[in-house]
Amino acid sequence: MDQVFKALADPTRRRLLDSLNARNGQSLRQLCAGLDMARQSISKHLAVLEAANLVTTLRRGREKLHYLNAEPINAIAERWIGQYHHQRAQALADLKTALEAEPMADTEFVYTTYINTTPERLWQALTDPVFTRRYWGATFASDWNVGATMTWQESGVTIADPAQVVLESEPYRRLAYAWHTFTPAWAKTHGMSEEVFAKIAVERRSKVTFQIEPLGQLVKLTVIHDGFDPGSTVLEMVSGGWPRLLSDLKTLLETGRTLPAGPDTAGQELLPPPLLRRQHEGSRRKG
Repeated sequence: MDQVFKALADPTRRRLLDSLNARNGQSLRQLCAGLDMARQSISKHLAVLEAANLVTTLRRGREKLHYLNAEPINAIAERWIGQYHHQRAQALADLKTALEAEPMADTEFVYTTYINTTPERLWQALTDPVFTRRYWGATFASDWNVGATMTWQESGVTIADPAQVVLESEPYRRLAYAWHTFTPAWAKTHGMSEEVFAKIAVERRSKVTFQIEPLGQLVKLTVIHDGFDPGSTVLEMVSGGWPRLLSDLKTLLETGRTLPAGPDTAGQELLPPPLLRRQHEGSRRKG
């Protein structure tokens, strides 16, 4: 956490985070265009942000793309915000919200976390129903070979579709699969409105990729959920749901327990942020 606070203390580094929040996945050249600074200076600032895990990078061909990463802010929120009066923690809460919010023009979600575990144990947690049921509330039936189908079971609903397939499978290093089909039964279990379901049902199928990298006693996990069209409602949903889900995964592997559920949050992590805000506002008015 010391690295995070140190990184955030510099106004230039905060501007770089603002730039990535406005448009994620920028190259060094693109980031330099928005700041009147030498390329070398910006590279040094990015290195500090990357060391603090506030920025994660991916190689796309010859380019190195930079993505804003919300994981450290989630950790600060979980560690500190609950101990202080809400108003005194508002700055951190606002920053957490800003870092988790994905601009409507983005077409992918990228998130990096570091877990005190082994690649073998993490792979098991991503594929074994005994694990996934605990932190995800879902199980996947598959032999995890490339081209194999996946049957999802979540909230008492079974989702089977030939298009739900494993796309990449390199045990303990990389796993990718097509995202599940959205069915009326699944939408009903999550209290989703007909309007939202009508939007997500016609969106093209996305995919999720898990990159696993051993780093001494830690494992670096990068989740890339992509394949979305600009303005995707599903992207809004997964951007709100993945940080909590991955925090639960990390906590489970490191402590044997998942995070405690917050008030009135059961099943709501899959709803788009605007819907969550309207629901909470309605609850306050009723109160």
